[in-house]
Amino acid sequence: MTPEKPAVVLLHPGSSSGRIWQNLVPLLSMHFEVHTPTLLGHRGGPSPQRRPATLTDIFDSAERYLDEHGLDRPHLVGNSLGGAVAIELACRDRAATVCAISPGGFWSASDGSETALFRRLRLGAKISRLIYPIAPAVLKSAAARRIILRDLVCHGERLSAAQAFDWYFADPMGCTVIDDAWGWQYPDQPLDPLPCPITLAWAEVDRLVPAATCGRTARERLPGATWIALPGVGHNAMVDNPSLVARTIFAVAGVDV
Repeated sequence: MTPEKPAVVLLHPGSSSGRIWQNLVPLLSMHFEVHTPTLLGHRGGPSPQRRPATLTDIFDSAERYLDEHGLDRPHLVGNSLGGAVAIELACRDRAATVCAISPGGFWSASDGSETALFRRLRLGAKISRLIYPIAPAVLKSAAARRIILRDLVCHGERLSAAQAFDWYFADPMGCTVIDDAWGWQYPDQPLDPLPCPITLAWAEVDRLVPAATCGRTARERLPGATWIALPGVGHNAMVDNPSLVARTIFAVAGVDV
């Protein structure tokens, strides 16, 4: 009898969708039952029942997904907003382990990281809206993909033009809650002890939430978490290097491969 595979739930970044994990899923599926839900208010995900939606609404919707799929305490992996969702679900006793890849919510007004992040996000959103009509043509150039996506990945040229458009233009344009929850921060008080093993896997070339500022705050707020630096990748590490992220997830979940 084949042993049942453990479940892993991959939680995507804000304004994205579960599709962004596409290149990682095949690397995990031999050892995990893989779930890639799309969060509340994001393209292809559940619709908010009230506006503006809050982070709590997004957290609650993610927990309902676990309930609906019979997932009591799966392994959780989250990037950016998805990392914040994974940590919150762990606090609700819904995680066996958490691998938080450059998680959101750890910026601060005092060190300038909050101002820098939201200035960059607003500028990026403005540029995306302006070039959206011609984006499919522009993204046919590998050099253009690398330049346009540089805040999120180091190697945009490795994506196909279709992937770049779908993940970084169509998904954000279809996200109805993109402005609702901006500004949320992780609570000031440290989470100690941790509700389950939590690993902070930080992209070394993260231009949105740099390790030097946001990563430092995360380590202060989660003093018992394991810290791993992910070399040579940007904010969406699983896009830049799916193999590296897969190995990290196996290690965090204690899966021998």
